[in-house]
Amino acid sequence: MVLAFLPIAPIPSLAQSNAGNSAAAQSFPLTEPSDLVVAGGKADQVEYLGRKAVRLTTTVESDIFAFVNGSDFQDGVVDVDIAVHVTTPPGVRMPGFTGIAFRARPDGSHYDMFYLRPKNALAQDQAMRNHSVQYVAKPGFDWSPLRRRWPWVYESWADLKPDTWTNVRIEVHGRLARLFLNGSDEPSLIVNGLKGEDLKGGIALWGYPSEESYFSNLRVTRETSAALCNCGEAAGSWHVRFATDDGPFEGDMTLHREGSAVSGTWAASAGESRAVSGSWRNGYVELTFTSEWKDENPGTSVARMAGWIDGDSGTGRMSLEGRADGQWIAERKK
Repeated sequence: MVLAFLPIAPIPSLAQSNAGNSAAAQSFPLTEPSDLVVAGGKADQVEYLGRKAVRLTTTVESDIFAFVNGSDFQDGVVDVDIAVHVTTPPGVRMPGFTGIAFRARPDGSHYDMFYLRPKNALAQDQAMRNHSVQYVAKPGFDWSPLRRRWPWVYESWADLKPDTWTNVRIEVHGRLARLFLNGSDEPSLIVNGLKGEDLKGGIALWGYPSEESYFSNLRVTRETSAALCNCGEAAGSWHVRFATDDGPFEGDMTLHREGSAVSGTWAASAGESRAVSGSWRNGYVELTFTSEWKDENPGTSVARMAGWIDGDSGTGRMSLEGRADGQWIAERKK
């Protein structure tokens, strides 16, 4: 099943992607709750750990979402200082949840978001430590489905502490976002294939029950936006290449679409004419088919693909259940 092909190209940095572009940063001091549209709780002007800030709290069993007025954003950099104080009684486990949403709608119905769980970073259980920083998108892609379908892809460990100011820097370009913490040159989490439905929206602060979330010094720098639309057509014939931790694989896929439903066939040396099924949403696809293995451990494996179609190409995450994990690239056959 292993066939040679060109490797997937490295992801460019935001600086490389926007070489020659410049934009002035827009500052939001976050000292006036009146600058926010708050749902699910309340925002107060406070002083915390030596600086003026906005505090988000909620007394109901739901999160709090505070949209920042005037923060229209597509691509660029979001920079903010965040702290969280957990208010549960001693002995009640609460890792703390606080984060920043981007490309958000004012009503909180749609957004992409990175959030922090500072106490998880200090856990003595390694699996729990790996749940320190998280990417999610609403609707449809909360932490649970992302973790179950794509373990360790949309979350990671990071050096965090509660009751401490943490600088959060988010770089966004097209379908790529990187999360940097406390001035590090290396990202704590990379998401190549943002799952949000909107390419443009505002910035929002996010908090959770049983804690106090603090935000200060929000700065937004807009860059020239990637030439994308959420409109890619999945129907057609495709040559698909997988780059996985178990080697490269490739094959041909023919897809048909009726509304949001996708069907078709996958043809490769490891499983000819396998039925493909899945879904489409404005260019975002999720596909599955059964792959046959004929190596020293023969058998079948469910192949899963998720990602975006942009014109005559597509890319995203893939897994061969129990066998391999990696990325896929597809090119439309002429």
